[in-house]
Amino acid sequence: MADLDLRLVRYFTVVAAHQHIGRAAAELRVAQPSLSRQIQRLEEQLGVRLLDRTAHGSQLTPAGRAFLVQANELLGAARHAVTNVRAAATSGTITIGYMPGLPITPAVRDLRERHPDAEIHTRYLTWEDTRCLAEHRVDVVIAWQPFVFPMEGYRVTVLYEDPRVLVVPTTHRLAGRTSVTLADFADEPLVEFPMPGASAEWRAFWWPEHPDGGRRPVGPAVHTVQDKFEVVACGKAVIMHPRSDQGGLLRPDLTSIPIDDLPPCQAVMLTRPVEENTMVDEFRRSALSCLPS
Repeated sequence: MADLDLRLVRYFTVVAAHQHIGRAAAELRVAQPSLSRQIQRLEEQLGVRLLDRTAHGSQLTPAGRAFLVQANELLGAARHAVTNVRAAATSGTITIGYMPGLPITPAVRDLRERHPDAEIHTRYLTWEDTRCLAEHRVDVVIAWQPFVFPMEGYRVTVLYEDPRVLVVPTTHRLAGRTSVTLADFADEPLVEFPMPGASAEWRAFWWPEHPDGGRRPVGPAVHTVQDKFEVVACGKAVIMHPRSDQGGLLRPDLTSIPIDDLPPCQAVMLTRPVEENTMVDEFRRSALSCLPS
């Protein structure tokens, strides 16, 4: 008997799912006559009839029902084999993505020291890089939680909590305070950071409602981190910021004040739910032990 063509086996499972050649052809994006010929070819290879064609669709024969179970197992085994061989080929390689304001150097340094022969790459990500894990452009993402965009379906490891601070000019009325509450700056405009499609949770976290339910003043809209701090330095608005992200706070004309009554943000590590690359767990170990530092 000729070796089974996995492509034909997959075609058969799709036809079996739809019980209709036309709908299966639409899903597979192949011509209906071509799909019919491929199924016939599979039947010839097996020496049995898998489908009974009727005016209303395609019904599985007893042989077809028996083969469907084996076909799904066969395709699953093939996918598992591909995953394993790719993992074996790349187990010494990892690409670590990280979002703005999240330095990862201590963890990367630790990983390099423990795995000197591994290929370790880092990649700076923007807030729009929401598909980087799904598309395997990176193996890990270090990000702030709550997430800008919905990120369901990934494994999330909390690395540490980071209190929020209020960033103001050094000449601001609140500058010099040891701490503030939300009510202290409720009437101050907050810098806007337009992000189409952003999650409501992220929006509410960084732009909380006025304590008395009224409308909070809206600050200028910016599109870069640098512009955000420039707007604050000019006295046009204030911002809330993770305490450990000191990027803009190196400026001598800005200062930060702890916020007492707001929960902290979290630095987290996102990975795919099923991950064969052993370097991912190795980096998780480094991140948990070395961040923040």
